Amino acid sequence: MSKTKDRIRESNLRYKQSLGQNFLYDEALLEELTAAAGVTKEEDVLEIGPGCGSLTKHLCDAANSVLAVELDERLIPLLNAFLDEKKNLTVVQGDVMSLNLQEITAGLKKPFAVVANIPYYITTPLIKLLLTGGLQVSRLALMVQKEVADKILASPGEESWGPLSILCQFLCEPRLAVDVPAEMFTPPPKVDSAFVVLPLREEPAVAVKNREMFFKVANAAFALRRKTMVNNLCASFRMNREDALRVVAEVGLDEKVRGEKLTLEELARLADAIE
Repeated sequence: MSKTKDRIRESNLRYKQSLGQNFLYDEALLEELTAAAGVTKEEDVLEIGPGCGSLTKHLCDAANSVLAVELDERLIPLLNAFLDEKKNLTVVQGDVMSLNLQEITAGLKKPFAVVANIPYYITTPLIKLLLTGGLQVSRLALMVQKEVADKILASPGEESWGPLSILCQFLCEPRLAVDVPAEMFTPPPKVDSAFVVLPLREEPAVAVKNREMFFKVANAAFALRRKTMVNNLCASFRMNREDALRVVAEVGLDEKVRGEKLTLEELARLADAIE
């Protein structure tokens, strides 16, 4: 049994299912995840959901400094006691979705890396917050549900291709780093997980006139899944059918093409035409 697992057991702390608490204790896996995240002594790290501090310990050894944000106030004393010797660690208690991230990360070297083993129920909104919230981030390294990893890495036309795929691939170059089966966690979740790394691009994957319009069109593509893009434009932009047909033809797309089949380049052309 690992030292961190011993500490949790000795504290009689009960895992909170409502907070998605599934902890990792395998030292070899934790070392592999730290290496996959690519953390170096030249950069700072924002860790979201340190839990019992098992991964935090490795991040502190690898990084210049670590800022760890933990929601469960019961874990703060355990984190501070376990990692007392890590002088490059700062622990903040709070909900990452409501904290002022610009403010709490002000002291980090820019750009900084984000590493997180987060509750699955906030994965998508948190990714959106980290990528579009104006933070100076170099990359995200995230433990996510396998299904979410499939969405992040999906290609046009695949079942998992959707708004999350488009957001992540437009702004990042995501890759699968490590598959993590459910039995590696304590307590084990009901599904397998995956550790994905998303380095941010210097420039978006495709050039667009208006980024807001691009994402609006991307979301419209899946508003009525399995419907044609013409139908989705009519529904989302309140276009009449003739205008929707004209715009789709103008950018060289078939009038029967479904939104879920469109590539980033095709969505960009469509967004620019509407803009």
